[in-house]
Amino acid sequence: MAKRPTLTSESGAPVEDNQHSQSAGVGGPLLLQDQHLVEKLAHFNRERIPERVVHARGSAAFGTLTMSADMSQYTRAKLFNGVGKSTDLVIRFSTVAGSRGAPEAVRDPRGFAMKFYTEDGNYDLVGNNTPIFFINDPLKFPDFIHSQKPDPFTHRQEPNNVWDFFSHSPEATHQFTILMGDRGIPSSYRHMNGFGSHTFTWENDKGDVVYVKYHFTTQQGIGFLTNEEAAVLAGQNPESHNVDLVEHIEAGDFPRWTLNVQIMPVADAAKYHFNPFDVTKVWHHGDYPLQEIGVVELNRNADNYFAEVEQLAFSPANFVPGIGPSPDKMLQGRLFGYGDAQRYRLGTNAHLLDVNAPKSAAANNYERDGFMVRGANGGRAANYEPNSFDTQPVETKKPLYGALASSGLSGSYPLDHYESNDFEQAGDLFRLQKPEAQDRLIATIADGLAQVTIPGVVERSIGNFAKADVEYGRRIEEEMAKIKK
Repeated sequence: MAKRPTLTSESGAPVEDNQHSQSAGVGGPLLLQDQHLVEKLAHFNRERIPERVVHARGSAAFGTLTMSADMSQYTRAKLFNGVGKSTDLVIRFSTVAGSRGAPEAVRDPRGFAMKFYTEDGNYDLVGNNTPIFFINDPLKFPDFIHSQKPDPFTHRQEPNNVWDFFSHSPEATHQFTILMGDRGIPSSYRHMNGFGSHTFTWENDKGDVVYVKYHFTTQQGIGFLTNEEAAVLAGQNPESHNVDLVEHIEAGDFPRWTLNVQIMPVADAAKYHFNPFDVTKVWHHGDYPLQEIGVVELNRNADNYFAEVEQLAFSPANFVPGIGPSPDKMLQGRLFGYGDAQRYRLGTNAHLLDVNAPKSAAANNYERDGFMVRGANGGRAANYEPNSFDTQPVETKKPLYGALASSGLSGSYPLDHYESNDFEQAGDLFRLQKPEAQDRLIATIADGLAQVTIPGVVERSIGNFAKADVEYGRRIEEEMAKIKK
C-alpha cells in the first residue's frame, strides 16, 4: 500500500495531531500556541465569500466549442475561424432571484454564462436562456432586481412587488410572457436553449463590421416542468438541476448545443422597423435567418465546486480581437456592472484565479498588489508605463473591435423605439403557443396577480397583456374572476 502524504499546516509544517487540541494538562484550558487549531478555526470563519447579488445559485461544467463553419469573412476572432476549430470553454447555469441555497426547480430566468479560453485571451458571453430581457435601460436594473428579491419587511419574494414593477414597465410584457409560460421552469439545464441576448459587433481583417446575435439550441430537446411538478421537485431535491448536470456528464452523456448566429449588416440597423439594440425584442428570423456555425459540448465536471464554480467570474466587457459591444444600453451598463461585482465579491485580483485566468498566456500588464495576489506580483519589473525597458509590455495600437458611431447632445433619453412598440412581439409569442400552453400561461399569471393587494396593479398588468393581444388580457381577467369566487 502506498504511503499516505503527511498532513501539514498552512505554512507546510507537519501536523502531529488532527484529533485533539493542545491544552494545559489533560483537563486544562486550551492553549493559544496551538497554531493548527487557530488556523483551522480562523480559516473556517472565513470560508464563505459574498454570494452574487443575482445568479447566486448556479452550476458549471467545462467543454469545447467546435466550429462547423468558417466565419472569417465576418470576424477576425480566432475562435470562430476555421472548420474544426476547437476552443475550451466553461458554462455556468444559474437561477436569478434565489439565494445560494435556494431550490433550482423554480420559475425564474436562467443564466447561461460562457467563458471561452481563446489564444487571444478570454471571451465572456454572459447570456440567459431567453433571447430577450425585462428592461432595456441599466438605470432600471437595481429597481427591477429589488422587486424580485426578498422584501425588506417580510424577507420573501412578494407578488405585490413583482407585479407592481411589471405594471409600470410595459417593455417587460414580452419577457413576462416567456417567464410565465412553459419555458419559465426548465426541466434541467440540459433541456433549455441559451442566448447571448444582446447585440454584439463582429469585425473582420478588412475592418468591415456587422451586428450579431448568438443562439445556442439544445440538442437534448426543450423540457419544462409544470408548477405542480416543480413544487414537488424543489421540495424533494433543491439541488435537482445541479445533480442532473453532474450525473449525466459523469456518465458520459455529454450535453450539446448547436451554435447559430443572426447577422445584420450595419446599414440595416437605422432602417429596421424597430430598434435592433433593444434587448426586450428579438430580430425576426425571416429577416435575419439563423446560421449554424458550431457545436458546444460539455464533457467535464468541476473537480471542486468552490474553486471552479463559486470563484468563476464573468464580465461581458471581456472581448477578444474581432468582437465588441453594440449601442445596446443594457449591454453598455453590464460592461461595467459585472466586472465591478466580481471585484467586490472576489477582490481586484479575481482574474488571477485559475478558473478565470487566460490559458493562452499569463496576463501581461502593470497591475500590482491588492488582496490575493497570485505568483510573483510582477517581480522586480517596472510597475509603470511608458518606460524604457525593452522587456516590458507595450500596447498594440490596434483596436479590439470597430468603433461605434455616435451623434447628438448628451442627456437622459428614452430608448428610440423606431416604429415598433413594447407589446407587438409579446402578442406574437402568445398567439404562437399551442392552446394547452396558453392555458398554463394564463393560469400562472392569474395565480400571481390574484395575490396582489396594491390598488391599480392588477388593472395595469392586465392592460399590458391586453395591449399585446385582446384575448390574452381577457382570458387573464376571466381566470382571476374564477380564482376569487
